[in-house]
Amino acid sequence: MANKLEVTLTKSVIGSKPAQRKTVEALGLRKLHQMVEHQDNVAIRGMINKVDHLVTVKEL
Repeated sequence: MANKLEVTLTKSVIGSKPAQRKTVEALGLRKLHQMVEHQDNVAIRGMINKVDHLVTVKEL
């Protein structure tokens, strides 16, 4: 596993389920093409898997 992950919101949350919107918000993403860095752990990976169709992930 990588040490850090760079998560970017690439698709809009308009029309997505409320649980997916909350997950994107919990990741710290608010606007399209916004990037945030997170430590690579099981909880963050699970959140990313839940909204993998809305975000792109780059391992640092």
